[in-house]
Amino acid sequence: MEGNKIVPKVFMWMFIGLLITFGTGAFVMHNENMLYNIFESSLYIWLFVAQIVVVIFLSARIHKMKEQTATILFLLYSGLTGLTFSSVFVVFELNSILMVFGVTALLFAIFASFGYFTKMDLTKIGTFLLMALLGIIIVSVINIFVGNSNLDLILCILGVLIFIGYIAYDMQKIKLYSTMMDSEHKVAIICALELYLDFINLFLRLLQLFGKNSD
Repeated sequence: MEGNKIVPKVFMWMFIGLLITFGTGAFVMHNENMLYNIFESSLYIWLFVAQIVVVIFLSARIHKMKEQTATILFLLYSGLTGLTFSSVFVVFELNSILMVFGVTALLFAIFASFGYFTKMDLTKIGTFLLMALLGIIIVSVINIFVGNSNLDLILCILGVLIFIGYIAYDMQKIKLYSTMMDSEHKVAIICALELYLDFINLFLRLLQLFGKNSD
């Protein structure tokens, strides 16, 4: 199975995932009852927990699950993310969201291309990226109680750099996955999931840096 044959399918599923997420978020934003039920109750926490469970289960078990199961879980995760993602459409102006989305897409295209075509072995940076991400998560949790806005800004910038690195790293991994799995469809799903996560996280951090709050 050649990696370059998988790439179009990876991007197709990634686009489907993003479409579901943004579409669900926009739909919920226009439904006041759904917004209230999600963000004014414990439902938001349960949705967040469900997202974590689904993405961990899919990532850990995709080698053993059926293709249809992998597809359903990926689509389910995209939908769950869209429900919590709806807050973005409430907090930020639509023009601002579209502008940041375009910037995110441009950065994604640049570093995905680099990751796929470079002769460098990017597997060496995987551990560094993971440790840096865990560090940011821990400090971010601590800063919830500290409330230092300058630290928030620094963490956001570091997050942008980390997920730019992850885009290149995960893009190069497509070639590795294509040799590890016998199912082309499951390779496309797991790679689409990883790139989808990179895109969403990069988008959210850029939005935090450059997005304009709605009135």
